[in-house]
Amino acid sequence: MTFDNAFGDLIAFFGGAGTFLLALGVIVFAGFLLRSVGQMLDHKGETFNEMPLIIASILAILLLAAVSLFWSAFFGGRATLRTIILVVAGIALAGWLFRYLGQMFTNNAPMFRDMPYGVAFGYALAAAAVIGGVWLYFQENALFFRWAVQGFILFGIGAFLFRLLGRHVGTTGSKKLFRAMPLTASFGIYIILIYAVLAVFAGVIAPHGQEEIFTKVNVLPGGDPALGGDPDFPLGTDQIGRDLLSRLIYGAQNTVGIAFATTCLAFFLGGSLGFLAATLGGWLDQFLSRAVDVLMAIPALIFALLLMTIASAWAGSQSWLLTIYMIVIIAVIDSTRVFRLARAVGVNIVVMDYIEAAKLRGEGLSYLIFREILPNATAPLLAEFGLRFCFVFLTIASLSFLGVGIQPPLADWGTMVRDLAQFINFAAFSPLTAALPLLAAGAIALLTVAVNFVVDWMLHKSSGLKE
Repeated sequence: MTFDNAFGDLIAFFGGAGTFLLALGVIVFAGFLLRSVGQMLDHKGETFNEMPLIIASILAILLLAAVSLFWSAFFGGRATLRTIILVVAGIALAGWLFRYLGQMFTNNAPMFRDMPYGVAFGYALAAAAVIGGVWLYFQENALFFRWAVQGFILFGIGAFLFRLLGRHVGTTGSKKLFRAMPLTASFGIYIILIYAVLAVFAGVIAPHGQEEIFTKVNVLPGGDPALGGDPDFPLGTDQIGRDLLSRLIYGAQNTVGIAFATTCLAFFLGGSLGFLAATLGGWLDQFLSRAVDVLMAIPALIFALLLMTIASAWAGSQSWLLTIYMIVIIAVIDSTRVFRLARAVGVNIVVMDYIEAAKLRGEGLSYLIFREILPNATAPLLAEFGLRFCFVFLTIASLSFLGVGIQPPLADWGTMVRDLAQFINFAAFSPLTAALPLLAAGAIALLTVAVNFVVDWMLHKSSGLKE
């Protein structure tokens, strides 16, 4: 490196540093000015008198950003930004009017008198969302939104009827459970039962085999021949002529079934080792905990993808062996999370008096774990089982989407999304064509939401909190 180049780099460095220091000085001065003006205008208050300079500087930055956005929207020709600002301002005004009119017409009732402005803004925002949703529903190009609303309404009605049936049919305990069950939990259980039935009886319910190929390819969903559909294939066919309805049903059997088996294996490994570490303690606890820390330090999906790439070379052309490798790999990775929970719960249980009494009676290790610790740790473990199932389910779908998960000819929702993803490009010209990959993606999203609804209810129920 020559002297001229080094001198030039030094000048550039100090020039950049000078610019940064100048900008920092301007920001600090703007914060000082803002705090001074605030102290003059609000001399009786303590908000600006006790405000640190760094907070005033941050407020100055936000104020300058808001002024810049306002100037760009109204004087810079940015119509979209201007529309957003006007809509937000209109919602803010509507929230203020809602609270003011409520106080005026209800004779200052406690609901409106004590209502914070944020709550009033939330009501106005919800009303604006409903009005916008109704307007969007009747737009001609909002086909997918109409499908989503119609599906939401149908599933909501089904969940309500399911809960109503559970309140009047069944044992005394089940009736009591359904009476205390919120609609979201009944929706989740209702969806999970539908998926379970499809997974167990896929061979009976599916109109065709998951490997069966027909001559009609890329048939659009809907069954209307005028729109490119076929009554024999209600949800259409893929690029090589496989029935998508049948593959969705078999996908429930493969994806959900393998995810359930993987989650069970992960809980067996993580739960057993976690309770063992909590009960014995000592060097075993330290060894297992540090090993789990090492595994959890690696991103789960990247680690699974790396191991599945290696397993693909080992499995060769035997797709069933690759599926076994995938179950073991994902179960071991997810068992680390289960281990942390099981150990944390077990450590709190092993110090209880009934555990000491069982030890004094001479009970063995298996008795302590399966008869004393496990029954008292059921609630948090069940909630974690639901969450783990969602994560495992999405991991399997992700690996299949990347090409290293469940292998053809087995139907899998992640593989279906990957194979049909290019049809998304036709959404502006042919919405039915773009709907092909959304079928499998919607099945993944619906099951994930349903399981989370049930898990939330179980966590609330096990916490002992009342409505």
